[in-house]
Amino acid sequence: MSEPNPLSTPLSRLDRLWLTEAIRLREEHAGPLEDAEANRRANAAGGDLAQRIQARALWLAERDGQLPAQQHWRQGARLAGLLLAILALVSGAGLAVAALGDGQRPVNLFWALGSLLGLHLLMLLGWALTFALGSNASLLGRLWLWASGKLARDAQAAHLAPALLLLLQRQGLARWALGTLVHGLWSLTLGCALVVLLLLLATRRYGFVWETTILGADTFVFLTQALGALPSLLGFSMPDAQTIRASSSALAEEGARQAWSGWLLGVTFTYGLLPRLLLGLFCLWRWLQGRARLGLDFGLPGYSLLRDRLQPASERLGVCDAAPSELAEPHAGNRNGDSQGALLVAIELDDRRPWPPALPKGVGDAGVLDSREQRQRLLDQLSRFPPERLAVACDPRRSPDRGTLALIGELSRSAAATRIWLLPAPPGEALDAQRLEDWHQALDRLALPHAQGAPMNWLETGHD
Repeated sequence: MSEPNPLSTPLSRLDRLWLTEAIRLREEHAGPLEDAEANRRANAAGGDLAQRIQARALWLAERDGQLPAQQHWRQGARLAGLLLAILALVSGAGLAVAALGDGQRPVNLFWALGSLLGLHLLMLLGWALTFALGSNASLLGRLWLWASGKLARDAQAAHLAPALLLLLQRQGLARWALGTLVHGLWSLTLGCALVVLLLLLATRRYGFVWETTILGADTFVFLTQALGALPSLLGFSMPDAQTIRASSSALAEEGARQAWSGWLLGVTFTYGLLPRLLLGLFCLWRWLQGRARLGLDFGLPGYSLLRDRLQPASERLGVCDAAPSELAEPHAGNRNGDSQGALLVAIELDDRRPWPPALPKGVGDAGVLDSREQRQRLLDQLSRFPPERLAVACDPRRSPDRGTLALIGELSRSAAATRIWLLPAPPGEALDAQRLEDWHQALDRLALPHAQGAPMNWLETGHD
């Protein structure tokens, strides 16, 4: 398994900030993560505090599964968006068919107009009210977020949607992002309704009437002309006053049918599709503008606590954080990228064992790692000068505890290739068969090659 290498992962700036915020939320709810290696690699990569916090978070996200979870969430979001788009198209076609009917009866103009624009205007008013109150509680937006999480089907995605909303709300971008989605879906709905409306009017003969019990003809003349004034400026036709008065019953003249058809199309476009298109484009413009200003809030406790750990001048030794709620399973890997040379290192050897052995030319000796300071110093060195081949000598008379295996895994991720040398017992002693088997099983789980023979030829030449 290759080491997590977030600095080379092709992520956008938004994705990096999003994952960083998700890691912060995870630590806020579940406690600090085991991040010694992540901090060390972030410091080795350099950069300002924001870059180091992001590098740390991305390494943890790849190690613990948040990075693939983000990809699954994106896939779920795209699928949810596609389903909503299909629903919008079907709804638009349904609105047009419901407004005109089957052509067997005259179309009541204002009932048709209410069918086409009534729900749209109510939803637009609701969006405007929530927008004015500074809320992001858009029904379609919340539905999309909910469906995205359900379709992702990844347990590690629990903090992704809240992290994204918090990140966007910090710059007031959530309203513009969800506004773009909402107005885009309504534009699809009304655009499809207009297309189907045009197809029905082009292939069927419809008669148009207005009906009332308590209102007079003058009222309908005024309403028709008031609604048609703006569409007429855009080139849509509008029936004259005489035609409007005569349409209390369906007219057979082609000119009247065409005038009413143009009026209905014009009112639907002008008060339906056009506002949604303009609002959608405006929200998209504000979203693209604000996205460049996205950043981390270093005043949050989760980030301020990292300042000391990620600044080289103030690194601290010893226990910095409380124990994590869950222990990470040790894992090995290999380093991708430039590496050269060969190195031998030993872990916690008995003082009575002579060390180091005779080494071939070109093979370096990293000594024996006994203390935390020695381990940290070597890991820092390997992060700057990774070896092509690394042999790790272990005494199989000791138990393969979690700390030793975690160190072996971390060392392996600092080299292009790693082998474990299980040292033979000193003269006059015998190895415990069960303990040796425990070592074999532990190293097999790490997927690291191991043997009791000295790997000197491999260190010198790269092959046996």
